[in-house]
Amino acid sequence: MSETRTDTPGSSSSRIPVDIRLLLLALFFTAFSTVGQITILGKQVFDMTGRAFDLGMLGLAEFIPVFVLAPVAGSVADTFDRRRVYAAGLIGEALSSLAFFAYVATDPTELWPIFVIVVLFGTSRAFAAPASRALPIDLAPLSLVERVVALRSLSFQAGIIGGPIVFGFVFLLGPQYPYLVAVVGFASATVIALSIRAPRIEQLARATGYREAIRAATEGLRFIRRKPVLRGAISLDLFAVLLGGAVALLPAIAEQRLGVGAVGLGWLRASIGIGAGVTAAFLAVRPIRRRVGPNLLGAVALFGLATIVLGLTRNYVVALVALMVLAGADAISVFIRATLVPLATPEAMRGRVLAVENVFIGASNELGAVESGLAGQWLGIVPAVVTGGVGTILVVIGFWLFAPSLRSIDRFSDIRADGRAQPRPA
Repeated sequence: MSETRTDTPGSSSSRIPVDIRLLLLALFFTAFSTVGQITILGKQVFDMTGRAFDLGMLGLAEFIPVFVLAPVAGSVADTFDRRRVYAAGLIGEALSSLAFFAYVATDPTELWPIFVIVVLFGTSRAFAAPASRALPIDLAPLSLVERVVALRSLSFQAGIIGGPIVFGFVFLLGPQYPYLVAVVGFASATVIALSIRAPRIEQLARATGYREAIRAATEGLRFIRRKPVLRGAISLDLFAVLLGGAVALLPAIAEQRLGVGAVGLGWLRASIGIGAGVTAAFLAVRPIRRRVGPNLLGAVALFGLATIVLGLTRNYVVALVALMVLAGADAISVFIRATLVPLATPEAMRGRVLAVENVFIGASNELGAVESGLAGQWLGIVPAVVTGGVGTILVVIGFWLFAPSLRSIDRFSDIRADGRAQPRPA
C-alpha cells in the first residue's frame, strides 16, 4: 500500500467523520460479542471440570492460530480492502458462535469439541484483528489520530462492559443462549463494517502466496527489531501481561474466592470494561501528550499492583475495585501503544507490523492465560495471581533501567514514521 491520504483544509476540525463512527460501532459489537462469549465459555469449562488448567488451555487454543497465521493475516491486511478482510473475519467468528450454540445445547460432557471451535474462532480473529486495528488510522485525518485511537479504545471498553453483563443474565435462560447473542453481535458488526466507505489509500492488487506472506511478515518482524521504540513498547506488553494475566482465572476466583455465580462473574468481567471505559473516555477528551514513556511504564506498574490486590482479597467489592484499577491502568498502556505503534510505522508496513504485534498481544493475553492456568493448578489461585502481579512490577523496573529509548519518550510527535524517536531540542 502506498500513502496517498492528505489532510484537507477542513480535516483539522474536531468533528469525527461518519465512517469512523460506523467503525467504532462495529468495534463495539465485536468486543461485546467476543468478551461476553469468552466470559461464559470460561464459566462453562470450569463448571465442567473444576480445573484452572483448562481455563489456561482455552487461551492456548485461541493463540495457536493467531501465531501460525500472522504472516498471512498481516500480508492480507496490506494487500486487500481492510474493511472486507475485517468483515470476513467477523463472519468466521459468527459461524464459530453458532457452532458453540449447537454444541452447548446438547448438554456436553466432552471438552475437545469446545477447543476445536475455539481454534476456528481464533483463526477468524487472526485475520480480523490486524485489519480492524489498522482501519482507524487509515480513516482518521492526521489531526484526529490521537482522539480516534482513544475513541476506538472507548468503544471497545463499552463492549467489554455490556457483553459480560448481558451474557451473564442471558445464561440464566439457558447455557446455550449467550452464543446466539454473540451471533447477532458479530453479524451486526459485519453489516456495519461493509457499509464503511473505502479509505483514501491505494490497495495493492496482487495475490499473495504463503511464502510471500512469510517474507512479508519477516519484514515486519525485522522492522520491529530494528526500532528500539517499537521493540520496547511491544515487548513490555508481552512480558507484563504474560505474568499478570489473572483475568483468565476469574471463573475460578468468582467461585472459589468470592462465592458468586454467572451474574456475579459477569459483573466482575464487566468491571474491567468500566475501569477501562472511564479511562478511555477521559483520554478521548484529554489524550496523553507529554511524558508518554514514563506514563506507559507507570501504568503497567499500577496494573501489577492491582493484580496483587485482586489475588489477596476475598471481598467482592474490593475485587471489583481492583479490577477497575487494573483495567484503567491497562487502558492507558493500550492507548499509548495503539497510538505509538502505527505512528512509528510507515503506511506500507502497517498491516504487517500490526499483525506481528497481534501475535505478541496474543502471546501476552492467551499465553498469559496459559501461565495463569498452570500456576493456578499447581500453586493455587492466590499464589498464581499474586506472583504474577509481582512479576509484572519487576518487568517494569527492568524496562525502566534497560530501555532508555522507551522511558525517554516525551511526546508522540517525537516518534517518526520509521520507528525512531526524534531527538529533543537542546
